[in-house]
Amino acid sequence: MNEIIRNPKAGATNGSLDPQDWSAFRDLAHRMLDEAIDGIANVRARPVWQPIPNEVRAAIRTDVPREATDLADVYREFSEHVAPYATGNVHPGFMGWVHGGGTAVGMVAEMLAAGLNANLAGRDHMPIEVERQIVEWMRGLFGFPQGASGIFVTGTSVANLMAVLVARTNALGTLARQHGIGSDGALLTAYASKAAHGCISRAMDIAGFGTDALRKIEVDADHRIDVAAMRARIAVDREVGFKPFLVTASAGTVDIGAIDDLRAIAELCREEGIWFHVDGAFGALAILSPELAPLLDGIALADSIALDFHKWGQVPYDAGFLLVRDGERHRQAFAQPAAYLSREARGLAAGTVWPCDLGPDLSRGFRALKTWFTLKTFGTDRLGEVIARSCALARYLETRVLAEPRLELLAPVNLNIVCFRYRAADAVNREIVADVQESGIAAPSSTILHGKFAIRAAIVNHRTAESDIDALVAAVIRFGMQRTGGLIEVEAPPLAAR
Repeated sequence: MNEIIRNPKAGATNGSLDPQDWSAFRDLAHRMLDEAIDGIANVRARPVWQPIPNEVRAAIRTDVPREATDLADVYREFSEHVAPYATGNVHPGFMGWVHGGGTAVGMVAEMLAAGLNANLAGRDHMPIEVERQIVEWMRGLFGFPQGASGIFVTGTSVANLMAVLVARTNALGTLARQHGIGSDGALLTAYASKAAHGCISRAMDIAGFGTDALRKIEVDADHRIDVAAMRARIAVDREVGFKPFLVTASAGTVDIGAIDDLRAIAELCREEGIWFHVDGAFGALAILSPELAPLLDGIALADSIALDFHKWGQVPYDAGFLLVRDGERHRQAFAQPAAYLSREARGLAAGTVWPCDLGPDLSRGFRALKTWFTLKTFGTDRLGEVIARSCALARYLETRVLAEPRLELLAPVNLNIVCFRYRAADAVNREIVADVQESGIAAPSSTILHGKFAIRAAIVNHRTAESDIDALVAAVIRFGMQRTGGLIEVEAPPLAAR
């Protein structure tokens, strides 16, 4: 084999897509890797994000490439037209949406996975065992019993959808997969807070229930679901003939990072015989931090948990994950016999439960490898420290906002998300967000809280430091002053009692 690699012409055939000159390919590949590493190592030297010029957009609008192009030319186009205009979440100044920063370790692991080109639908090969090992690690971390199952997916939106489907099969039985949800399914109702991610409603839509079947429950002052109000709504629904079957709790709400009272919800679900699912897109990985893990009290009682390793876990996109307490119920929701998927006692088709029995995909990439590399290389203790650090930085930003008269804090800081605004009209704050993004200094996002437009800083990147927080605050103030002439809005005190 080494002789084949050393001989640039060996193994070349007219039908193969392998390089005709392995040495030249190797040189260019090393250059690509070196420049990718340089891009991460020197990330602070470039803007967080920059607008895409019209000429750059136009440059890639071409007809389908029917003729071959030299790889070096394709890479040059990538370097000039794609890489400089990426989302920017590798940069420590990216504080918009909850995007992880990735790592160099994860990048090279992704390269290795591409080299294997493994399909993790099933069969007997070690990539499957790597995924199963991570399932076991997660089972232990979250206190799930033996027999729990797990599977990698694109992200928590898909994991939440799959949890709805498992809960649906649990409520209606496996025949519902053949006959549809029918009249019984039309009576099923689910519950989540008004602060829950929009993918929960979308999951109810895709699963055939319709979004109206999801009861959106009020939240308290800390943006946590009102458990008493949910209990009352469940009672009313039962009274009129509906059949509550699912509660989705949030472990880290999308707007401010609030964590519902998981233990209280678990007790309610147990009393009512309802499937208890936790949307822990980023917040579930707080389990890795001894400082933050107590906030997840009760998560071990969940029937299923959805999370993303590509957020707080810093694994490169994408690496979503679903963990299910009862592996057999998980399998019943997705397994489908087929001759081409038959299992054998020996050979490549050996084995029992394959990943394709636990989800809708037959074509599945080796997402587990970059996750395995990340967990093995850094260890959960180090990753937990990084997670706790991002929350400490959020508290630092909170103190900066509270100390600055021109800024206003709009929500309590629960984990790593800070919602604030410049003391000016919503229209001004919208422009400030765009100004800061286009400056390349930082990239916050936005949301609406209590009817006010909020600048939303989600601190997820392990590279972010106090200096990046200071730069964001300074930029918001600078652009705010430019747009208001230095004037700020001050709420008038209430009228004196007469």
